[in-house]
Amino acid sequence: MHTQTRVVEVTPPLLGVQAPEDIEFLIKESGVLTGRAGRTFVIAGAGWLAYRVHWHPIGLKVERLDAAGQVLSTRHLLRGEFCRHSLMEALAAGQLFTPPLRPLG
Repeated sequence: MHTQTRVVEVTPPLLGVQAPEDIEFLIKESGVLTGRAGRTFVIAGAGWLAYRVHWHPIGLKVERLDAAGQVLSTRHLLRGEFCRHSLMEALAAGQLFTPPLRPLG
């Protein structure tokens, strides 16, 4: 069962994720700058699905989030399995975004 998260207002603007290797960088950058593990990614589209992704040496932990940021489900994936996740499909379609850690501009 999928629960859709709808983002009514996007404040601040979202940053587009350009390449698969950006995901690892963005997750690690978030950990260094905020002191919290993981980073939120949003799939732009009709459902505006939100995920928090944690990077581990052997794979990733992917948490599906609701509109309040609460975890709906968790998957532990090896890197090869992550390549088939809907986040990677969204990246290929130009629909993967993440909130900036600092104000843009």
